[in-house]
Amino acid sequence: MKKWFGIFCFLGIVAWGRTALHAQSWFDVKLWEQGLPNTNGRDGGPERQQDGIYTPEIRVFLPDSAKATGRIILACPGGGYSFIALGHEGYDWAPYFNEMGIAYAVLKYRLPFGHPEVPVSDAQEAIRVIRRHAAAWRINPYDVGIMGSSAGGHLASTIAVKAPFDCRPDFQILFYPVISMELNQTHNGSVYSFIGKEPSHEEQLRYSNERHIRRHMVPPALLLLSGDDTVVPVSNSIKYYTALSQAEVPAAMHIYPTGGHGWGYNPSFACHEQMLADLKAWLEGLDAPDGDALRVACVGNSITDGYGISLSEEYGYPAVLGRKLGNKYRVRNFGVSGHTMLQKGDCPYMKNDVYRWCKEFNPDVVVIKLGTNDSKPQNWKYKDEFMTDAQQMIDELKALPARPDIYLAYPVKAMSSAFDISDSVIVNGVIPMIRRLARKNKLKVIDLHSVFDGHPEWLISDGIHPNDKGAAVIAEEVKKAILENTGNEKK
Repeated sequence: MKKWFGIFCFLGIVAWGRTALHAQSWFDVKLWEQGLPNTNGRDGGPERQQDGIYTPEIRVFLPDSAKATGRIILACPGGGYSFIALGHEGYDWAPYFNEMGIAYAVLKYRLPFGHPEVPVSDAQEAIRVIRRHAAAWRINPYDVGIMGSSAGGHLASTIAVKAPFDCRPDFQILFYPVISMELNQTHNGSVYSFIGKEPSHEEQLRYSNERHIRRHMVPPALLLLSGDDTVVPVSNSIKYYTALSQAEVPAAMHIYPTGGHGWGYNPSFACHEQMLADLKAWLEGLDAPDGDALRVACVGNSITDGYGISLSEEYGYPAVLGRKLGNKYRVRNFGVSGHTMLQKGDCPYMKNDVYRWCKEFNPDVVVIKLGTNDSKPQNWKYKDEFMTDAQQMIDELKALPARPDIYLAYPVKAMSSAFDISDSVIVNGVIPMIRRLARKNKLKVIDLHSVFDGHPEWLISDGIHPNDKGAAVIAEEVKKAILENTGNEKK
């Protein structure tokens, strides 16, 4: 650990010298002007970097206005959570990104000293600050990425995986990252600094980010590392990439044959130019909605989630809807397989974290497509509570700051009794209740049941779930309803 610390300090000093030569214009923005929300036991006084005491702030580098794309990247330099390598993993990157028209900010975060919530809160607040200044800095609030190196990669991936939606980034770039907090599977020094000298197994798992990836909830990722890294095991990145892939999160990974650990923007890294080319190509492949796009939340069960559709992030109905609506809309998939509207059902939607995240998203438009799983016998015995439970969801969504337009979709026609789903209950019980709810609340209805009637070719073999063709049909019906209501104009 001492050797590793020394190497990083040396590289940081050298990189800092290079940074001074860039003559890059920048300004600092302090976080927590109203007071720190938590403490590591050593903060609150003057900054003493030699003792690991940092004042939480971001250094912002804006590109020339003629080049600006609206994109910004927040960098979290590494240092094993025991110091911050602000030079080669932070400030030195500014000219590279600014030349591409990308704004860039470097986070100086408070070290944890066994209090993991401290750096996490600083990183979250940094993204909030960036989005609050979007207009002044000519930033697209929907094109905010996070970048992290080594332990900073752990911090960045923690924000990408766990942060509330107002401070969750839109993409993530991780250099030779610490991902796991399980001792002897990662960089142990980072574990001890982050969660303490004697972390419980539960704490180790809680902050092992490869274990907390949820479908549709995690932004696209790029991982860049060296195969001969002896500081942070390459398995950290491989496990993270595998978990992302299993959840169908768009991800790419480049493992360079040599370079070891901690190269950052150091031109002496043998694969430096290739790495920069790979990074640029990946960034150029990212798309983003307009900065003032309407937020659309697709709430639902497995049909919204994309069950049975290969690459649902590409061919599920919310993904297709997003492409059909274009960049004036930002569509998010909040579908969770097997869930019910009924709160006494076997998997109540409103008791799932995804519903909380949906509300954090603060949508302008919500499409609710629940009711299929409610038709199962073990759930429908609580049918007398369906209207009350649905009204609670409607009221909670109506109360959001965005005051969203809400659409109620009838369940897709069930052409079999697979999973104990009953189309008779859907037709004679669920749909009439949805119709009454729509009339009472003056909401638009999207009739997916009639659209699918007579089209078994739009379903997979179980007769319940749409295939990619069926998903495209749903997307078209939802698109027509939204555009009809908005007149193809944003509110």
